[in-house]
Amino acid sequence: MNDLTERPGGPGFDLRGMYPRELEWLMAALGRPSWHAGQLLRWMARPVRGWDELTNIPRELAESLEARGFYISAPVLGARTGRTADGTEKFLWRMADGEAVESVWMPYRHGNSVCVSTQAGCRMGCAFCASGIGGLHRDLGAGEMLAQVLFSAEAAGGSVGNIVMMGTGEPLDNYEQCVRFLRIIGDPGGMGMGMRHISLSTCGLADRIEQFARERLPVSLCVSLHAPDDALRSQFMPINKKFNIAALMQALRYYQSYGVCISPVGNGDGGTRRVYIEYALIRGLNDTDACARDLARLLRGLVCHVNLINLNGVAERPQFQPSRNARRFCDVLNACGQSATVRRRMGSDVDAACGQLRRRSVEAYE
Repeated sequence: MNDLTERPGGPGFDLRGMYPRELEWLMAALGRPSWHAGQLLRWMARPVRGWDELTNIPRELAESLEARGFYISAPVLGARTGRTADGTEKFLWRMADGEAVESVWMPYRHGNSVCVSTQAGCRMGCAFCASGIGGLHRDLGAGEMLAQVLFSAEAAGGSVGNIVMMGTGEPLDNYEQCVRFLRIIGDPGGMGMGMRHISLSTCGLADRIEQFARERLPVSLCVSLHAPDDALRSQFMPINKKFNIAALMQALRYYQSYGVCISPVGNGDGGTRRVYIEYALIRGLNDTDACARDLARLLRGLVCHVNLINLNGVAERPQFQPSRNARRFCDVLNACGQSATVRRRMGSDVDAACGQLRRRSVEAYE
């Protein structure tokens, strides 16, 4: 259990962040029947907050686990924005150590989505994003990510159809815990979420993309590109200085050549892993016709779809404003043969851009 996350501020391990086999090993070590592991796994996939809620677990077992430092991550709701006209709602959760993280509830016709954070803060430093203001505080554990899903659904009063790992933090910078979260949430004995209902977003850690390809997890990989060339991308995405666009494109081609089919495409290439290119349109910076043509040229040969995003403005970054050119940019891409759509903008009236609610809360808390 070396890659489990210890209790913030002290020893112990989160039961929500344990694999089924680890729960089985734990029960064996305690001299308990293996079926207790299955019971615990099912409870960890529910929004339970304490040992007393595990009604079919023997009290002496719960006491034994608690005495050995095992615990159940159960964040406290610190703030919520209230529903917007489109149904979006943002939650601020306080973890056991007082750290604040955000999640967002987004209703769609095809099902409700929860956007979860993978870190408290972020060290990627993208210039237009509120998540990185103040840097990285700490990584989140797999159990804390699962808890965001469960308690967000409970607070919103709905069921979860999709999960997007696009909240605060860079998932591939917290690699082991994010992979652990994906395997736990997909286990049929627990929540049993289908991998094709999960999206993971990265700002472009090329080496980790190749590593993630070898995990053979059929999630949807989304890449925050936001520029068609190095000169422009390096202006507002520091990661580009470590992994430039050429390295990123090489990693994505490796990803597509390796592993599980995500979305079969209609050209006979049924084994290709389609990737999604995230492109936030920033007024006067990356939203010109020339940028659209350069982007189409860059992506030629990559099986991908471009999600064009109207940037959610951040008060601390007034120089980055939403583009007014989204429709035209999309039309230019389509004319060049590149599949692209303008993503429905949700939650702008509740500061749904990652990090904004957390930032205000941290300032008040400090």
